[in-house]
Amino acid sequence: MMEWLKQPWPWYIAGPLVGLTVPVLLILGNKHFGISANLRHACAMCFPSDIKFFKYDYKKEFWNLFFVIGAFGGGIVASLWLANPQPIEVNASLVAELAGYGINDYSSMVPQQLYNWDYLLSTKGVIMMVGGGFLVGFGSRYAGGCTSGHSIMGLSTLQWPSLVATLSFMAGGFLMANVLLPLILG
Repeated sequence: MMEWLKQPWPWYIAGPLVGLTVPVLLILGNKHFGISANLRHACAMCFPSDIKFFKYDYKKEFWNLFFVIGAFGGGIVASLWLANPQPIEVNASLVAELAGYGINDYSSMVPQQLYNWDYLLSTKGVIMMVGGGFLVGFGSRYAGGCTSGHSIMGLSTLQWPSLVATLSFMAGGFLMANVLLPLILG
């Protein structure tokens, strides 16, 4: 059983499992799902209630905090006990492209040349990590949710704003991967 769990799951198993969260949440009476809203819930619990943005009944959405804690805990369990010992397979054309930027270490889930303290403290690192983090945070707040909320729950319930947000997320990802990342890394 453990060997089976350690293998990458094919899309036709993982995809439906993610998709089944929608009917389960709808049956349970929850129409909102996502990660980014939890920051608002945490702030509403910790900050004074005289801030208008935090004046709402966060206890109604308390289950979502358990979801995030479970996702975090699941990531820890998976990394410590279910990690696949096989080398990470990266597409040969991507390997060739990234080699042009000096990225060739695939011993981890993320390239070590980009995810270390020395790189973070460089100009490129600040642009990518701090700037990118700010844009993701601002974008998810501006869009009224993150990719999991809009793309899984919002599209499943046929919400027009979620379609616009998902298309914007995808366009931004394509722009970043194909235009901005080569400029930053080049």
